[in-house]
Amino acid sequence: MALSEQERAVIDYERSWWQGPGPKEAQIRSRLRMSPSRYYRLLTTLIDSSDAYAYDPLVVLRLRQMRDRRRRARFEGRSVDGPRAR
Repeated sequence: MALSEQERAVIDYERSWWQGPGPKEAQIRSRLRMSPSRYYRLLTTLIDSSDAYAYDPLVVLRLRQMRDRRRRARFEGRSVDGPRAR
């Protein structure tokens, strides 16, 4: 099943969101016309989508790696960038 226009817009936005002005949540609302919670739910689904991977493999791989680092850090009881919790 092909990606919808909205799903492609989310992937396109995730590719370069840091270049936009202001906080990410405000950009999501104004540019994509959706709430940040809806955006992150959709993004979570897209990360595991083979269609999303075919559309932009670099973005999807980067997001998968970030997710895996966060999961590993939670499992190990530490923050992603900080020292291990005691």
